[in-house]
Amino acid sequence: MAAAGVCSAARAAREKLCEGCSLLCPGLSDPATRSSWGLKTAMVLIHVMFVGVIFLFDANLIRKTRDEPWYTAAYLVIFAATLIQYFLTSGSSPGYVIDAMRAEHGTNTAFSHPILEQSNSRNGNIISPMNDSQLESQTSRLTSSSWLKHVMDLYPPGSAIRNWTCTYCNIVQPPRAKHCHDCEKCILQFDHHCVWLGTCVGQGNHRRFWWYTFEETVLSVWTVVLYISFLRSKVEKAWWQDFIVIVLLAALMFCMIFLLLLLLFHSYLALTNQTTYEIVRRRRILYMRGIPEKVSPFSRGICRNLFTFCCSRNSIYTLEAVPTMEELEARARPYTCVDIISCRCC
Repeated sequence: MAAAGVCSAARAAREKLCEGCSLLCPGLSDPATRSSWGLKTAMVLIHVMFVGVIFLFDANLIRKTRDEPWYTAAYLVIFAATLIQYFLTSGSSPGYVIDAMRAEHGTNTAFSHPILEQSNSRNGNIISPMNDSQLESQTSRLTSSSWLKHVMDLYPPGSAIRNWTCTYCNIVQPPRAKHCHDCEKCILQFDHHCVWLGTCVGQGNHRRFWWYTFEETVLSVWTVVLYISFLRSKVEKAWWQDFIVIVLLAALMFCMIFLLLLLLFHSYLALTNQTTYEIVRRRRILYMRGIPEKVSPFSRGICRNLFTFCCSRNSIYTLEAVPTMEELEARARPYTCVDIISCRCC
């Protein structure tokens, strides 16, 4: 009885605390929001831990900072830029199909569907219900003939609408789009859902993701160098300091290798205008089944792909058409000496 009373009192206290926090920060009443901020807090703490340990233990680094402040300043700038890029990337839009539909129609009409309502209800969000007639009229307005015609013109002739209609959102997907079950939305040029960012990587934020991966890689390599320099230094230090640094160095080496491979892979994707989903699930995508494995259907040459990825100012809702069979056959043609001289790959 006493234990039950203590548990109920603790539960009541926790509910009051949560209620007070909700009043101070209304956004925290949503479990999804709390999870997102919890992830961001954990990522910041992990970065601070890896960087802070070397400053706490390494007396040589502190001495070097006094003699050559530019070295430590450059390292801290990379550290701050990486965290800033992390927040910018995690808060950016990957490019939602529903937003592309709104841009096509020039309307800011709110859109909802049963899946989103169920998801938000599970997450604790209370949404005013829509009756079937309102939902049907709103969906039909957004999936009007102009959008259907625009999307179907991007597919090969003879394609059926049902093959490109999302069974969850009930909207027609343009080429390269896919429904994300974590975000509960269809993503333009879907690459993957990043659990560390808490969002999808798609057409709208793939460039930001590449820059974040690049900065994270530079930071991890620099930190590994500092850790190794500390272990090789002849300054007297406690055994537990060496033990902590060795454990962290092992974890950091694993992260560094993973980041290097990830950076190289996404650099390859940018050069060939492909996505992770298109490579991994190539045989599941209907319009890519008959295309040879070595042919990248949406590639326009290395130079144009790189320019589009890095410098293009096109809208994040720009849609790409599936190439015709003539174009695919031309790209699948073996290279000749003339092609190499004329830089056909570019």
